[in-house]
Amino acid sequence: MPVRVTIKDYLFESHLFMQRSVQALIFAAVLIAALIGRLVYLQVLAHEHYITLSDDNRIKILPLPPNRGLIFDRNGLILADNLPSYRLELTLEQIHDIDATLDALSRLVNIRDVDRKRFKKLRQRTPVFKPVALRFHLSDDEVARFAINRHRFPGVDIVAGLSRHYPHGPLAVHALGYVGRIDERDLQRIDASDYSGTTHIGKVGIERTYEDVLHGTVGYRQVETNAEGRILRTLVRTPPVPGENLYLTLDAELQSVAEQAFEGKAGAAIAIDPSNGDILAFVSQPTYDPNLFVNGIDTETYQALRDDDEQPLFNRALRGQYPPGSTLKPFVALGGLERGIINEHAHTYCPGFYRLPGKARKYRDWKRSGHGTVELNTAIAQSCDVYFYDLALSMGIDRLHSALSLFGFGERTGIDIIGELPGLLPSRQWKRAARNLPWFPGETLITGIGQGFMLTTPVQLASATATLSEYGRRFKPHIVASTQQYDDIELTPVPVEPLVDTPIEDLHHWTSVITAMREVVHGKRGTARKIGKDSEFEFAGKTGTAQVFGLKQEEKYEADKLAKELHDHSLFIAFAPIDKPRIAVAVVIEHGGSGSAVAAPIARIILDQYLVEKRS
Repeated sequence: MPVRVTIKDYLFESHLFMQRSVQALIFAAVLIAALIGRLVYLQVLAHEHYITLSDDNRIKILPLPPNRGLIFDRNGLILADNLPSYRLELTLEQIHDIDATLDALSRLVNIRDVDRKRFKKLRQRTPVFKPVALRFHLSDDEVARFAINRHRFPGVDIVAGLSRHYPHGPLAVHALGYVGRIDERDLQRIDASDYSGTTHIGKVGIERTYEDVLHGTVGYRQVETNAEGRILRTLVRTPPVPGENLYLTLDAELQSVAEQAFEGKAGAAIAIDPSNGDILAFVSQPTYDPNLFVNGIDTETYQALRDDDEQPLFNRALRGQYPPGSTLKPFVALGGLERGIINEHAHTYCPGFYRLPGKARKYRDWKRSGHGTVELNTAIAQSCDVYFYDLALSMGIDRLHSALSLFGFGERTGIDIIGELPGLLPSRQWKRAARNLPWFPGETLITGIGQGFMLTTPVQLASATATLSEYGRRFKPHIVASTQQYDDIELTPVPVEPLVDTPIEDLHHWTSVITAMREVVHGKRGTARKIGKDSEFEFAGKTGTAQVFGLKQEEKYEADKLAKELHDHSLFIAFAPIDKPRIAVAVVIEHGGSGSAVAAPIARIILDQYLVEKRS
């Protein structure tokens, strides 16, 4: 069989090769052109856009929260401090499985249910590129355990910082207040950019009122990071400006003695310097530890405080509104003297009750047997109700309201703590607007002895007492004395703010009332004569016992047969020394009973501490 021989067509194959080579070159040229075009687009046309994205991946702007200003008492004792603290933070955009990460972290550090719930709320309102705090105030052991396992938790970090601390615990907490973590309500009243990196804010008291002063100004740090988000180096740093320090008018030693004097009783006491309005002691009892709130109070502890019958969270000094009782009588007497309705020698007969002309109802005196014939000095010293029933009726509610308003009753004092209530100074207009009823003469009588609709706060009563001691000179009560820049040793005083003086120009009227108040504590029959014994200084005072419910005509008040919440409030006001007052005090004990037996001894302890113990 013959062999078939195939002859190659070199011309055809050469043509085919050339054709395919051209096609490959064209395809390669197109690819190269596309690549060059893309490079031109990336490097020239879109350069700014991509360099920004590159920097965003490589460079981070981290906020530097400022150190919060410290708070001191008038003698330089620190009341609010900052202590080193570690917190655990998570950056959400760097974490793939949040729940798994939390479970793994809980095996290294203690993460409570309250921490998880708070973290869940925070992450919902925080951008994913910003860190969210999971735990505050980690222990050294927890920090060490996490540091060893740090490589397992991308996006999780331990951050060192400062945590607010109140070294004296409950001392003066209702004045100081406390800081807590920023919540949704706080975000509505602040500029979020000013609080970048800041986790806490003042909630109540001085911490809240002076938040702008204490907080400081946030700084920033520009850092370079790797692909895992770890910081490689700091490029630019703008340091934060710490908040200013506050020096208060409070005397911590006096405050401590005053709080201890309450011996567990509920109530309030304010001590004030009459010459300038400095608050020397600001007591509201019972109290609580503000440190519980700084890093998150647990639900059970908070509910226990909230539901406590004694209401330790309630600021009685600022928001407690009480009938002033007989502590109002010196102010009523001044109004009667100034308007010529009485003079210091005018007599009134007290049989133990008072009747309105033509009426059968008896308005009882606290002393059932009566005081007999009394004049101004005796009426104040022995707290004769009948004398002041008669004086109040003679004045009428309009002039009575006008006289008491001159001392600030019925209005806020303006003290530099947020939340003050104004009390209540009743009038015809008020009753018509509030109750849609006319004013009755019997209501004038009981207003004259500080009962009925009349209400006052302890800080308001103390301010009025200070005004009385200064013969009408008035100052706005204040608790911050001065501020201090972080880099300055000098203090900047907060100006004292005078108020309009009480326009009682006859010096003799002031002297008559103050002399009678001296008899309250130093006279042989004064209602508080027991606390005036052996005093190293002369002082003026006035007892008060305020009913919290009404008695029937012939009903007798018997405290031992009543529930505690129906017992009378106990009150006392005082100032000392008489010739040159340095301190004025108002004490209110809820359901304490007799003002002379309960409130007055506490006031004496406060006066002694400030005028005698401080001197020794």
